[in-house]
Amino acid sequence: MAIRFTPKLFQKFRPLSSSSSTLPVLSLNFGSKPESLSSNQPENENPDSVLNFNDTQKLFSTFSTKKLIRSVFNLNMASMDPVVDMGIWIMRSKLIEVPVFRQAIFGSVKHSFYEQFVAGKDLKETSKTVEKIYEAGLRGMLNYGLEHAYDNLSCDQNYETFLNTIESTKFFPPSSISFVIVKISAICPMELLEKISDLLRWEKQDPSFKLNWKQNTLPIFSNSSPLYHTLKKPQPLTPQEEQDLDLTHQRLTKLCQKCVDLNVTLTVDAEDTKIQPGIDYLTYISVIQFNKLGDHIPIVYGTIQAYLKDAKERLFLAYNAAEKMGIPLGFKLVRGAYMSIETKLANSLGFESPIHDTIQDTHNCYNECASYMLNKIDNGSGAVVLATHNVQSGQMAATKAKDLGIGRENERLQFAQLYGMSEALSHGLKNAGFQVSKYLTFGPVEEVIPYLLRRAEENRGVLSSSSLDRQLMGLELKRRIKAGFGL
Repeated sequence: MAIRFTPKLFQKFRPLSSSSSTLPVLSLNFGSKPESLSSNQPENENPDSVLNFNDTQKLFSTFSTKKLIRSVFNLNMASMDPVVDMGIWIMRSKLIEVPVFRQAIFGSVKHSFYEQFVAGKDLKETSKTVEKIYEAGLRGMLNYGLEHAYDNLSCDQNYETFLNTIESTKFFPPSSISFVIVKISAICPMELLEKISDLLRWEKQDPSFKLNWKQNTLPIFSNSSPLYHTLKKPQPLTPQEEQDLDLTHQRLTKLCQKCVDLNVTLTVDAEDTKIQPGIDYLTYISVIQFNKLGDHIPIVYGTIQAYLKDAKERLFLAYNAAEKMGIPLGFKLVRGAYMSIETKLANSLGFESPIHDTIQDTHNCYNECASYMLNKIDNGSGAVVLATHNVQSGQMAATKAKDLGIGRENERLQFAQLYGMSEALSHGLKNAGFQVSKYLTFGPVEEVIPYLLRRAEENRGVLSSSSLDRQLMGLELKRRIKAGFGL
């Protein structure tokens, strides 16, 4: 029987062990149970297992059949390299400049990847998405898909958008929003952000190099941090650049203050290592200023990308420094999303990539950082968002959290996944008794294209090698079809 698909737009330190397994890819044939789930006692039925993926009816109870079909279709398409490559080529070609092709391309994107991975074109549409996931027991992390501003006018416009996003949270159901996301590259001109990062790197190499504009901050670098981006002594900031830096401080400070006023937590996203020192510098200034105002929950979170070789050391240094200052520190822990950019830049300069040499090294780093932060929460300090699509990491962290007695009532632990991805993991963690958020990017198609392109490039490995969602959604569709025929 052929299915006609016509989607429409909706609105105490104990290292964690590391293991990895590859699940078989599910095709659109729903006639058989995936091998990894067909044994008499599959892995997820282990008596020590915290997460349970066997009851697909419970996992996807909030999913309509239409949504399941659409998700399986989109996730399968997104997992195919030729489809992703063709899509990236088209979006970066001159075809996008021809009105008739532009309209057709945007229409195609809108009803496929955009619909799958973007929460809405504006706050009104996104609010409907938030309501749906909140009814399903999940929370939302609001992220307007903005990045890379190049002048103060654009920065001011982006600031207003972020401010409106924070202000909108008072109209959402109570507790439905866990975080608002901001990107420093959207409120600080890129050229300035790069120069600040260069100056901070040079100061790390030459402690006698003084930065008169530098404020009190937490450690930004470790001994293993990449410094190859700055191969010669940079020029000092000009008076205009110092003024622009002050404007950036003002924008971020006002956003943080609005979060304090509305009792919303702000998370600063990580970006590529070329500008990350400047991002961390500005983030940590806000951490020192605003996290003192909270109790045990930080107001401002930074982000650590575990695929970087210096990630664990930087996390430890920053946390220890904050602890000595009596400042609660929160991090969103991710694996990372700029692999292609990092590798290309390092190779072009003749240096080793700052990214771990193997995926297992990245897994180990992530799990050790997660374990460290869970111990800090257990000791009464710190907070973490464990943002992961990796089932093994989710299972390990959930097991340790349960062992430590950290559950849904403790707001200092959150799990998170991207909207449209890892639905089984999100709902499995929620069913196991944890707070789980979905990272909700929103904005018009043309404004979030850079986000979609990067997700398509950087997440193809996740989508192609981890097929748990497609497997389980397929099983649930099969169950519903059989139930519909009374079988």
